[in-house]
Amino acid sequence: MGRRRAPELYRAPFPLYALQVDPSTGLLIAAGGGGAAKTGIKNGVHFLQLEQINGRLSASLLHSHDTETRATMNLALAGNILAAGQDAHCQLLRFQTHQQKGKTKVEKAGSKEQGPRQRKGAAPVEKKPGAETHQEGIELSVENLKAVQTDFSPDPFQKVVCFNHDNTLLATGGTDGYVRIWKVPSLEKVLEFRAHEGEIEDLALGPDGKLVTVGWDLKASVWQKDQLVTQLHWQENGPTFSNTPYRYQACRFGHVPDQPTRLRLFTVQIPHKRLRQPPPCYLTAWDGSTFLPLRTKSCGHEVISCLSVSESGTFLGLGTVTGSVAIYIAFSLQCLYYVREAHGIVVTDVAFLPEKGRGPELLGFHETALFSVAVDSRCQLHLLPSRRSVPVWLLLLLCVGLIVMTILLLQSVFPGFL
Repeated sequence: MGRRRAPELYRAPFPLYALQVDPSTGLLIAAGGGGAAKTGIKNGVHFLQLEQINGRLSASLLHSHDTETRATMNLALAGNILAAGQDAHCQLLRFQTHQQKGKTKVEKAGSKEQGPRQRKGAAPVEKKPGAETHQEGIELSVENLKAVQTDFSPDPFQKVVCFNHDNTLLATGGTDGYVRIWKVPSLEKVLEFRAHEGEIEDLALGPDGKLVTVGWDLKASVWQKDQLVTQLHWQENGPTFSNTPYRYQACRFGHVPDQPTRLRLFTVQIPHKRLRQPPPCYLTAWDGSTFLPLRTKSCGHEVISCLSVSESGTFLGLGTVTGSVAIYIAFSLQCLYYVREAHGIVVTDVAFLPEKGRGPELLGFHETALFSVAVDSRCQLHLLPSRRSVPVWLLLLLCVGLIVMTILLLQSVFPGFL
């Protein structure tokens, strides 16, 4: 785990908290902001076009969507619809791309000023309020759809949102401990129940309708609608601890490679209290049908802040509160990639480049790509090189060469051999 540096892909004019990647268009969507405080820091959702340029993955700002006084703290993507958690509300956005002829330009609302397109490697372009950047030949528009309040605690705040497998429903959770299920796109509430005493930290919806929630009450629960199916029992089956309480920080479902009908659940466990000598955090894989633990491994002493699973379920991405980023192989929970303090401040979200759509074209010769964002306003790129293997044609060539050399050697030793 040597010290390395991750390339900076993009820098926003505000802190970044949430990240999504659209597989069909290759758009990287980063969101955040300074909130309602009058600090001069804007709130917005930035749509970045990913491209391969001279063999390197780069990002250019395609569109900036102003979210006014609300910072987007969490995102979920379903086709061309975004669900954005903004304070105590969930705002649905619809984006569409259009082909348009014309040169790359920066447009200010009500004017025709021109400027350079912002690209990685160049200094950030200073833009006035209302400015939007358009990539040559592509134009993107964003429409605000419905919005609804999703949390009702004294200090209300939506902490997580996710869509179900067919994108007809979305689930939200927040500081009041309630799970609420909403129809898409009408945001009509169809279900509400209390899942935890205290805040809901994360939730995940499986294709069979099961919902997993983790909260500050140290519990992880599996639900079928509003009925409790089971609870996860990690600390009882995990490593031996010296009276150190742990809580579940994140949960994600992932496919089992080469077994498309099977699922695994992945969770991160962190110490519930900060200690002078912090105990390790843990990564656990669970059977997606029985919810029994399959394996658990320590993932270091840095507190984990976020978790992502690649589209095929092959890789896991982790971010930490100290700014580090890691990629693990999902089957064995072995660490393949690690950058210590890549951001230097809490990593707020990580997301893999999808393996379908434009993903393979953008990935190039790498095995996977992970994006990370943090409060430092930066989006970084983490590339995992293809693990070295000997091609089959080379093995065959070596075998043929060995046979020829053996025959020639025998002919020289025994002249009448052939």
